[in-house]
Amino acid sequence: VQLQASGGGLVQTGASLTLSCTVSGLTIDTYIISWFRQSPGKEREFVAATGWRGIRTHYSDSVKGRFTISRDNANNTVNLRMNSLKPDDTAVYYCAGRSGYYIDTQDNDYGYWGQGTLVTVSS
Repeated sequence: VQLQASGGGLVQTGASLTLSCTVSGLTIDTYIISWFRQSPGKEREFVAATGWRGIRTHYSDSVKGRFTISRDNANNTVNLRMNSLKPDDTAVYYCAGRSGYYIDTQDNDYGYWGQGTLVTVSS
């Protein structure tokens, strides 16, 4: 199983980016797929999650209203659209997957992880 995160880059405050997570080795339609991020010197934190069909979503308070998670089960892909980016959003972003129905914000409960993509937001 591989999760490939892509789409990171260097942007200015207020800009937008879309991250993509492409999964191979399993079909994601019965997996919770989430995004986490980790900034230098900080612990990894939950960002957003999507349930099986993309109808159920959950966001951290820090990104709610600015980020949108979506999934394309036919292409085994999950995207994270990030608008109104702030310097505090600077981090390595990881996609992660876990089997099961309920959305989970605890990184320890995820068995599959991508390699991360760096997002840097300049002020």
